[in-house]
Amino acid sequence: MDFMQLLDMLVHVDKSLDMLISQYGTLIYLVLFFIIFAETGLVVLFFFPGDTLLFIAGALCATDQMNLPALIALLITAAVTGNTTNYWIGEAIGQRVFTHNYRWIDKDALNRTHMFFEKHGGKTIILARFIPVVRTFAPFVAGVSDMSFSRFQMFNIAGAVAWVVSLTVAGYIFGNVPIVRDHLTTIVMVGVGLALGPLALGAVWKLCRRMLNRRRAAGR
Repeated sequence: MDFMQLLDMLVHVDKSLDMLISQYGTLIYLVLFFIIFAETGLVVLFFFPGDTLLFIAGALCATDQMNLPALIALLITAAVTGNTTNYWIGEAIGQRVFTHNYRWIDKDALNRTHMFFEKHGGKTIILARFIPVVRTFAPFVAGVSDMSFSRFQMFNIAGAVAWVVSLTVAGYIFGNVPIVRDHLTTIVMVGVGLALGPLALGAVWKLCRRMLNRRRAAGR
């Protein structure tokens, strides 16, 4: 297997997990640990699967191909250590990330996450767990923004537990229902939309209130 084949398998592991288990047996736990750690810990790998991977892994636990408690414990550890690594990288680079042209960083994603972080503060670390791309950049931005390590870890652990447990248990309960398995991509997209919905409404409300305040100030 060459590098491109390996990369393709990792990126689409949510679709090839059955095959990986049959080929690698219990080593699949290490593969899943690496994917979750990399997606949350390395900003250049923000495209790795996250939500669908957790859901599918939970579904396979329901067929006794993996052990659910062991999987949850392992992936919470991966999510926490991944975010922690990302935080340290951001802390080491600091504010110059916004002024230097780092080719390995998606500046648009970085700036969007930074604005998200400025608006929602520390709870961004928890909310971002359920939002692709933002999930990968949030701990990095927290490190850049000099959030205290103890405060970061409080949100980091809470978010990791909520993310991993909710999606793997949902997969365990619903993942093998035919209609769910056949429409998994659509369901995940709806879930992301529901996660983003309240945030989007909050942003619109703040924008409208700001515009109203400006009109009132202009009318005086």
